[in-house]
Order: sequence, then C-alpha cells, then structure tokens
Amino acid sequence: MDQPRRPAAEFVRYLRTETTGGMILLAATAIALIWANSPISGSYRAVRDFHLGPHLLHLNLSVGDWAKDGLLALFFYVAGLELKRELVVGELSRPKKALLPLVAALGGMVVPALVALVVGAGAPGMTQAWAIPTATDIAFALGVLALTASNLPGSARVFLLSLAVVDDLGAIILIAVLFTTEFDLVAAAVTVAALALFAVLQYKRVRTPWVYVPLAVVVWVAMHSAGVHATIAGVALGLLTRVRPDPGEAEAPAIRLEHRLQPWSAAVAVPVFALFAAGIRISGDSLGRVFTEAVPLAVFLGLVTGKAVGIFGACFAAVKLRLAERPSGVGWRDIAALSLLGGVGFTVALLIADLALEGEASELARTAVLLASAVCSLTGAAVLLRRNKVHAAQED
Repeated sequence: MDQPRRPAAEFVRYLRTETTGGMILLAATAIALIWANSPISGSYRAVRDFHLGPHLLHLNLSVGDWAKDGLLALFFYVAGLELKRELVVGELSRPKKALLPLVAALGGMVVPALVALVVGAGAPGMTQAWAIPTATDIAFALGVLALTASNLPGSARVFLLSLAVVDDLGAIILIAVLFTTEFDLVAAAVTVAALALFAVLQYKRVRTPWVYVPLAVVVWVAMHSAGVHATIAGVALGLLTRVRPDPGEAEAPAIRLEHRLQPWSAAVAVPVFALFAAGIRISGDSLGRVFTEAVPLAVFLGLVTGKAVGIFGACFAAVKLRLAERPSGVGWRDIAALSLLGGVGFTVALLIADLALEGEASELARTAVLLASAVCSLTGAAVLLRRNKVHAAQED
C-alpha cells in the first residue's frame, strides 16, 4: 500500500514550485508596469477593460475582473486546501500552534488600520481608505520567501501562508461590510446549499470530477451574484475538501488536488492577475505625492510600519502570555523577517483601493501599495537571506 507523502516533503516540493512561480509573478508585474507606462499604454487599458461573458447573473466582466475574481479563486482554493491540511494533520493541528498565525493576522490588520487612521485623520476618503493596508498578499509574500529562504524550516512557510490566508479573509470580510451595496439573498442561499452539497459528497467519498467541477462553478457564480467577493468561494471549497486518506487510499483528495492545481495557480492564475492589476501609471509627480498627501502616505506607512509592528508584536505577546507557541525551528529573528513580508500588500489591497477611492485618489493609493510592497519585499528579502545563511550553517 502506498504511503501518503510526509508534510515536510510536501513543503520542500511547494517551495521549489513557488520559486519558479515567484519569478513568473515578478516578471508579470514588471511587464504590466512597463506596458502601462509605455507609448502603447492605450492597448493595455483596452485589453484590461475589454468585457467578456453573458450579462446574465452579472457575468459580463472585464478581462481584469475575470483575472481578479475568477483566476484568483483558483489560487485561494489551493491556499484553502493547504490550510485545511495543516489544521487537520500538519503543523497547525495543535491549538497553540494554530493560534499564533490567527493572532498575528489580527495584529497585522488592527495596527496598520490604526496607523492609517492616525496619519490620514480628517483627509477626504479616509472613512474607507483605512482598510487598504490591512491586507497581506499571499502570492507575493510566499514568492519572496521561496526565492530567498529555502533553508528556513517548512513551518515558517506554513506560518506565513496561514497568516496571509486569515488576513485576506479578514480583508474580504471588510470588503463585504464596507463596500457591499447590494446583497442577493437568493444567490447567497444557493451558495450555502451548493457548499453543503460539496461537503456531503466529500463525506460520501464521491470522487468523480464531473460532479465537483460543475458544483464549484455553481458556488463561484452564486457567490459572485450574491455580491460577495468571489475569491472566498475558493477558500470555502478548499476548507471543505477531505484531507485524511481512507484505508487503502494512497492520498487524500486535498493532496491530489494540490499536486495538480498548485503549478497552474503559481504559473498562470496569479501572474495573469498581476499583469492586469499592476498596470498603474507612475510619474515623478505621483511618486512624490505619495509622501506629501495624507491618504497615500497613510496607506504606505500602514503597510511598511503597521504590518511589521502589528504581526511581530501580536506574536511576541501571545507567546509570552503562553497563549500560543512559535512554529517549530523558527526563532524570533525569523518571525521578524516574516513580519516584514506582511507589508507586501498587493492583491486585496489594490482591490480595496479601487473600491474605497475613485479616479486620481485611487491611482495614488494604488501607487502607495506598490511602493510599500516593493520596500517590504526588499527589506524582508534582505533579512531572510541573512537568516537563510544562518539556518544553512546550522544544517551543516
């Protein structure tokens, strides 16, 4: 009988995959910025804003929206699969281990929001813009970690993944509370019913994709039609997927699906999203205004300082109060480095900026998100490279 792969081996495999995925993601972001600021920038906007799909159920979306709402659902599904596995059989199966990323995510949302509110107090738009720096980008943060810290324990990646997933779920909840103007109860009921059917099929050990793929589409369409950000459908489905193998079963469904879908997520879904989300027109004037105008400065400082302080401070307090435990093999300097990556706000942060602000104000806020993400990526990478050498020396 085949034995399930050990979690440690899985972490190594995915770290290798994400190294390539991180490079593709960075390349897609660079292409977007160059294209959007080139003489043919009009073609970038034309492609991004081109609408596809039927008008039925609000599915006539732009290419950029399909990338944001559709392709990212695949990424969040893979993230949900891995989070479920870690909660049930992996690093987070012990309550004190699972509590730390939850507490870190809360600290990483509350402190940046407070920093933004203080810096931008009284500025037009701050009644909603304070939510922009609350989100950590899973893909970019994990990409930087994969590129710079291959010798860190696998538990460091699980901590960052869990933190970012909880963080983004919190940010999506904020989107639902702050920015949902219409909520379709019928579509919401269909969503709940479809998710319940998915869970029952998993319990009954139904395995055919001819049932699950159409059902997943129904969940996504219903959630989108209900007015809820559709990427949360991916997380919900991932958390409902079975992670314990049955007797005689080589791998549980969650493990098999991770193997098959993770490369598509890392190499296609997230880079295509980045291509259409990172295309912001940048000039010397716009860069300067990030540091002279209240709202973009609040977003920048919320991500660069608020995230690191909030994540590390929450972790330190939780461990010292004996409410939680540090990840296996991860020291305080490692957590400090991972906290810096928490300021990489891209996917959901850009989404909130689009929803909270309009026109030029939105462009400046998105520029602040990109600048802050670049600063946090570089500083986090520098510290992680140093920590990587330390861990490599310890293994020798």
